[in-house]
Amino acid sequence: MTKPRVLVLRAPGTNCDVETAYAFELAGAESVRLHVNQLIEHPALASTFQILCFPGGFSYGDDIAAGRILATQLKTFLSETLESFRQHDRLVLGICNGFQIMMRLGIFFDTPASAQPATLTWNRQGRFEDRWVHLKPETDNCVFLRGIETMYLPMAHAEGRFLFRDSDSEQGLMDQKQVVLRYCEPNGNTGVAPLAFPHNPNGAQGNVAGICDSTGRIFGLMPHPERHLFATNHPQWTRRETQPEHGEGLKVFENAVAYFG
Repeated sequence: MTKPRVLVLRAPGTNCDVETAYAFELAGAESVRLHVNQLIEHPALASTFQILCFPGGFSYGDDIAAGRILATQLKTFLSETLESFRQHDRLVLGICNGFQIMMRLGIFFDTPASAQPATLTWNRQGRFEDRWVHLKPETDNCVFLRGIETMYLPMAHAEGRFLFRDSDSEQGLMDQKQVVLRYCEPNGNTGVAPLAFPHNPNGAQGNVAGICDSTGRIFGLMPHPERHLFATNHPQWTRRETQPEHGEGLKVFENAVAYFG
């Protein structure tokens, strides 16, 4: 099988691109880390990739708001490139800051920016949170989450609180199976109302940790799957009776590779 090629896009302040590229390679893909300015100068490069990934970090120092400057840069210079990934049979993944960028791009929705059905904002407690969280996929619609029952991943963000525009917007995203990942308790309970801290680490409505577009090919999440690739990444790995072969985040990247198998 020919390895799918992954474009891991970085910018000043991005700091998870190396780990994310490695995660895709471990899953069987070929990864290329590319600076956004290189892609702006040579947009045709994007046509040689099957997967586009926006990794985590603090692009442009999160000045103004998390992900806003890079999102504006992408809208201005690479809108056709992004639309190509969106319209054709290709995948897009955004992790943490990457998810924030994608939300500001509106890449998940078919509505104008002024009418977006959801947004990401400051954590309810108004501070940066760095901890591990339990997660549960909501539907089988998302390519990246197929076959995953639960995950335990680290998160690290200050602006990760997911909010719906209104109740109609929430219902619309649910009907289209776009709400695909929720924070949960260790027993897998996702609840209806927001879970108590720290199970819901930022106060997200509906305990939402990740969404996708209506096709399931474009996925963004706040936690970091690339930080749990090996059993020894688990914060309590020395206390576990048995050690799995890999960490729980690797399956996200394997699913992306398997899509092109």
